[in-house]
Amino acid sequence: MSKDGPTKQIPRILAIASGGGHWVQLLRLRPAWKGARVTYVSVRKAYASDVPGERFMAINDATRWDKVGLIKMAFRLAWIMVRVRPNVVVSTGAAPGYFAIRLGKILGARTIWLDSIANVEEISMTGTLVKDHATLWLTQWPHLAAAEGPQCHGSVL
Repeated sequence: MSKDGPTKQIPRILAIASGGGHWVQLLRLRPAWKGARVTYVSVRKAYASDVPGERFMAINDATRWDKVGLIKMAFRLAWIMVRVRPNVVVSTGAAPGYFAIRLGKILGARTIWLDSIANVEEISMTGTLVKDHATLWLTQWPHLAAAEGPQCHGSVL
């Protein structure tokens, strides 16, 4: 505690997405966590150049058809999360986000899943899998929002 009262801790955010559009959408959320200590995680080391001056870590890419790759991804991500100890985990998708949301909940972090804007007709398979584990489950399409399902508060486009 300082002489002016309790010191405010800087929030630690783990922002994670797979490649392509998921990564682009995650980057569009950057203004939302101004002032936080953000660690970015994705599947391509080259993405570090998108977040200059920020902490970036790469993990392997894998899909549901690559079980060994998914296990490797989960272990690498667990190691990252234990080191970073995020207060909040934010993901715009796919397999890396699934594991981050699950691990984040175990570690006591608040978790936010933002389903891809590409999922116009229905919620993504991964979004459906994380719905019970995310503190906040969001869709970018108003017609996909539901009382028991994802909320819609706009889009990142």
